[in-house]
Amino acid sequence: MLYAVFMSATLPPFPRPQEPVGEPELLQLSGADDEPCLRADAARNRARLLEAAARLIAEHGVAAVTMDGVAAAANVGKGTVFRRFGDRTGLLMALLDHSARKLQADFIGGPPPLGPGAPPLERLRAFGVAMLYRTAEQLDLQLAAQPEPSRRYIHPSAGALTMHVTMLLRQLTPTADCDLLAQSLMGYLDPALIHHLTRQREMPMERLEEGWIDLVARVTGTAAPG
Repeated sequence: MLYAVFMSATLPPFPRPQEPVGEPELLQLSGADDEPCLRADAARNRARLLEAAARLIAEHGVAAVTMDGVAAAANVGKGTVFRRFGDRTGLLMALLDHSARKLQADFIGGPPPLGPGAPPLERLRAFGVAMLYRTAEQLDLQLAAQPEPSRRYIHPSAGALTMHVTMLLRQLTPTADCDLLAQSLMGYLDPALIHHLTRQREMPMERLEEGWIDLVARVTGTAAPG
C-alpha cells in the first residue's frame, strides 16, 4: 500500500500510577481535586481505573466495561469511578483520549510523513491512513465511546485532530473554506461509517485507504500518487 502506517490494536501503555496524569478534559471534576494535597491521589486513582478498564476490554471486550466492573477490577469504590469520569461514556472516552494523545504526539513530533518534515500533502494522506487503521482496530471502543451529537464535535480530542487537518489544508488550499473542508474529510474517518463499510459492506481496509488518498486529491486539486 501507499503507506506503511500501523496503529496498534491495543491501547498504548498508560503512565505508571505514580506519574502525573492529566485530568479528563471532557468532564469537570469537583473543586476538592484542585487542592494540591489531593492531586497526586486523584492521578493515581485515575491511572488505576484506566488500567483496569483496558484490562477488561482486552480480556472480555468493551461490553464488559461497566462502572461496577471497573471499580471492582481496580479495587476502589464505585463512587470513585463516577467522580473521575462521570459516566460510562466519560470513562470510555478517557481511554480513547489516551490513544488519541499518542496519535497527536506522532503527527506533532514523530517521523515523516505523519510528523513534521514531509510536504503537507503527504502528511494529510498519512494522517488519514493512520486514523483509518487506528479507528478500525479499536472500532468497538470507538463506537461505544461516541457521545451524543451535542458534545461529539466539541470534545478536545476531536478538536485537536480536526485542527491538524485544517492547518494542513490551509497550506494546500489557502483560498478555500478550510474549516468546512476539514470537517468533510474527518467525516470520512467517522467510526460509524468505518463500521458500516468494513463490517456491514465488508470492504477491505485497502479500499478505504485508497479512497482516502483519492478524496484528498480531489479536495486539494492535486494528483493522486501513481
